Amino acid sequence: MLNHVVHGIDPVYDQNSEILILGSFPSVKSREACFFYGHPRNRFWPVLAALRKEPLPASTKEKRNFLLRNHIAVWDVIESCDIEGSSDSSIRNAVPNNLNLILKTASIRQIYTNGGVSAKLYDKYCLPFTKIPAVKLPSTSPANAAASLEKLTGAWSCINVNLPPC
Repeated sequence: MLNHVVHGIDPVYDQNSEILILGSFPSVKSREACFFYGHPRNRFWPVLAALRKEPLPASTKEKRNFLLRNHIAVWDVIESCDIEGSSDSSIRNAVPNNLNLILKTASIRQIYTNGGVSAKLYDKYCLPFTKIPAVKLPSTSPANAAASLEKLTGAWSCINVNLPPC
């Protein structure tokens, strides 16, 4: 059954953010944790930690500090929608987030999407306003079980090009 859900998690960014990583909409686990990529099997945090050669952040505070220290902004394309559980494929009646909140403050050099659904949603709802093409990266979601951590880390290594050296 579809439920109308509001995002409820503030974006992470500051004036030093250089890249923006966009998911589609937070999972049930992320909404419960009130922070991004809260499912314990999501590989987002292990991938970023491996790329930046840093220890895996555990707490919300550590994750927020990790992102800001590494000039990474994180948010989602969708502000509210009808959704069944955490299923991106069930998203209906989507209302996009206003990315200008980040783009007017930070010096974003590149936008990346975490998976195919976020890429499609970004292209449909955000690209006409931002005029900044996004690079689609493979999803770190546990639903993308075919992608190993090593494969994801390799595919995501392109973000290091847009970040200051570790």
